Amino acid sequence: MSSKKPIVYFYTKNNCKLCEDVKQLLQILQLDYNFSIIEQNIYQYDELLEKYFLTIPVIKAGDVELTAEEISFATLDQFLQEHLA
Repeated sequence: MSSKKPIVYFYTKNNCKLCEDVKQLLQILQLDYNFSIIEQNIYQYDELLEKYFLTIPVIKAGDVELTAEEISFATLDQFLQEHLA
């Protein structure tokens, strides 16, 4: 049995109010689901900038992503239930 926490990737950029709001939601839900957050600024990596420029913030667990258009407290909670179990 592994005691390793699941990892959730959080793709963001500087000076992004929506990113800050979503980060707070992630931190609240982290208390319920006990996962690690790896935050990555898309401007630090060309491939991330190209992939996520129009969709950040993006949350990724495993191979599944939740983009800014889809993120709310309810959808994020459901996403974590499904992909961290």
